[in-house]
Amino acid sequence: MKRLLLATIIGSLTLLNNAVSAGGLAEEAALRDINPVCQSHLEQVENSYNLNGLNLTFFHPEEASAYPSFHTSTEKFENGASFFATSLSPDGEMCYISIIKTTIVNNQSCANILQARMENDETLKVTNYGDGDYIHLYPASGAYQMLLVDIGVNACAITETRMMWPGA
Repeated sequence: MKRLLLATIIGSLTLLNNAVSAGGLAEEAALRDINPVCQSHLEQVENSYNLNGLNLTFFHPEEASAYPSFHTSTEKFENGASFFATSLSPDGEMCYISIIKTTIVNNQSCANILQARMENDETLKVTNYGDGDYIHLYPASGAYQMLLVDIGVNACAITETRMMWPGA
């Protein structure tokens, strides 16, 4: 009985400290008192990635502005879905950001996506793994990395990862 009561209390506190929102990620961060520097960066990231999905925000229950926060956005499309996640780590007047965005498309092959990316930026580096089932794609600057995973004749999973440091 004690375990059930403890589990109920912990579950309730967790739900109170996390939020689900159909509004913007930056808007939700402001409501949850996330660090203002990180809020500003989150707003820029949100606009850059054109995020319009169902959002989840995880934050510290007492001092949200002093601790890292985690924000996700999931969106369904006619031809697939995308999942975006970012963690924001405040450090005084700075904010460190990590980003993961995964998109599943069911109407375009990884080979076609790779070709389009290479036509857009011929400086991209490409490495194939697993007999071409995995394609690692990244610019010389190392600003981001992408992994294209062949999941069918005309389907591809695309995962982009990125770290953002102040001054870099």
